[in-house]
Amino acid sequence: MDDYSVSSTIVFLSAKLSLLRQRVKMENRFGSKPKPATIKLKPIEATPETFQEFGQVVEASDDGDLFSSKDAQLDLTHGRLYIMKIEKRPLEFASITHHARVTQCLGSIGGHEWYLGVARPSLLENSNESESDLGKNGVKALSGHLYEPPRVEEIRVFKIAGSKFIKLNRGTWHAGPIFKAESMDFYNLELTDTNLVDHTTHHFKENGVVFFIDD
Repeated sequence: MDDYSVSSTIVFLSAKLSLLRQRVKMENRFGSKPKPATIKLKPIEATPETFQEFGQVVEASDDGDLFSSKDAQLDLTHGRLYIMKIEKRPLEFASITHHARVTQCLGSIGGHEWYLGVARPSLLENSNESESDLGKNGVKALSGHLYEPPRVEEIRVFKIAGSKFIKLNRGTWHAGPIFKAESMDFYNLELTDTNLVDHTTHHFKENGVVFFIDD
């Protein structure tokens, strides 16, 4: 996707989001609960270049190759590598999650096709812990760190297939894995306690939208 296409997509989503907000205000005025609007997103092929602001795409390398920038650059202590079995993940999502303390690696067993919704990290790492310093959009997570919620117009969807895996930077928002098959197995590298103490989720019902992967 070139810069012009990305800019056009952002303008389109911003305009649509403005209309959605106006609709929500009108429906709230009359006491009715708004139905989430569907935003369709075309998946982007995940490559080291297209995915670089969210993390890394790591592809197969020859046995014996030395460590290089093409390998996953990990921020990992007390890590956990395991295989997770996931069932029935249709091509839509209405929430998104980040981990503030750790990079995360995800890949499908067998190199099957899957999708991942993402947004850039929005951690406020230079802010004070005081809630008075959060600013207009800042939020304090249950785990104690500060962040800004992801913006609807910044959500992207990537398609991953073949002998490769995804490394997510610390704080990268992600929704998935999502896939067309009935079930899939994934290897997952994160901390031993990530799902207990470092699992911050934003629900897009607050924005009145749900995302559908158009593929």
